[in-house]
Amino acid sequence: MNAMPRPAGLIDRLPPVRGRLAAQAPLSRLTWFGVGGPAEVLFTPADADDLQTFLAARPAGLPVTVIGVGSNLLVRDGGVPGVVIRLGAGFAGIQCDGARVTAGAAARDVAVAKEAAEAGIGGLEFLSGIPGTIGGALRMNAGAYGGEMKDVTVAVRAIDGTGQWRHLTPQDLGFAYRRSSVPEDWIFVEATLEGRPDQADVIAGRLAAIRKTRDDSQPVRSRTGGSTFANPPDAKAWQLIDQAGCRGLRRGGAQVSEKHCNFLINTGGATAADLEDLGEEVRRRVMDQTGIDLHWEIRRIGVRNREEQI
Repeated sequence: MNAMPRPAGLIDRLPPVRGRLAAQAPLSRLTWFGVGGPAEVLFTPADADDLQTFLAARPAGLPVTVIGVGSNLLVRDGGVPGVVIRLGAGFAGIQCDGARVTAGAAARDVAVAKEAAEAGIGGLEFLSGIPGTIGGALRMNAGAYGGEMKDVTVAVRAIDGTGQWRHLTPQDLGFAYRRSSVPEDWIFVEATLEGRPDQADVIAGRLAAIRKTRDDSQPVRSRTGGSTFANPPDAKAWQLIDQAGCRGLRRGGAQVSEKHCNFLINTGGATAADLEDLGEEVRRRVMDQTGIDLHWEIRRIGVRNREEQI
């Protein structure tokens, strides 16, 4: 007796690629929080041409979500419908030329800062304080320690949702505080950043100072997702959270950091719902006390409830 044919899943309807496609791929191991459900399909393109070909041929209406190293990301427990794209080694190159650095979107921010330092390029040290990749830094105009992406970005290459190449200037990016205006379905591939000539040992000293400040003030050895909320105008999110009595507040396995209360921590066994609900409780308490609406800086993706699972 012949077996009944298996219903076609999403992965069977996708165009051929040279990279890797994986169905029901766990995402919790790819995020710093260590929580969340699976991707319906996880796509790791081999290179930019592979990515461009996939986007041009993908089924109409297919949801696509791009992630980096998961440092500022909360994947909800129900997982992420559609295709999750994670750029790998083929997008992580770094090249220095004069006072400019060209880096792939998957290059770690700290690696770009270090490569620039070794090449005698100053002005990019702030990147060492941002736990993510260049692609994510572009998307949110990431900044730290007196610098932002808008200060150093001179050119960007991206691929739009239809697979068309886009070459962007700083004006095209529409940088504002912790955001850019580039459409969500455009995927950054590469950025050219400009610093200034400086002595390598002087730059190294500034990098060391940033590293010490981070180690002293942030829970860098905990399972966290970086700064949880953006600073409101003329205020510091951590101060508002502290004043609202939220330092050390817990929800299940999630906790507001005692060391820096704009950080949420997975103390062990937290779910994504624990972390998100704790963040919403913090927002409610700050609003009740100050009238200020804190906005999430951590990116939240996927569906919450198990009933909604893919």
